[in-house]
Amino acid sequence: MTQDLYKQKKSLELSWEQEYNESGKYTLNMVEIDEKIKSTITQIKLEESRQAELRNKISDSRPEVSVAT
Repeated sequence: MTQDLYKQKKSLELSWEQEYNESGKYTLNMVEIDEKIKSTITQIKLEESRQAELRNKISDSRPEVSVAT
């Protein structure tokens, strides 16, 4: 899931760059692409946070074994 979001972000960045190279200035279409990039970054952060939370839950739920000698 996260990898797909990173690919989407990279694709949007390339679209933004292509738009800039074609027009030579900041266009309304580039504003829309910027908004999509920001949204994708937010989704990436949320997904990474969710994955970190799951890893923490897993590590916290491990049984602790004490071997008394």
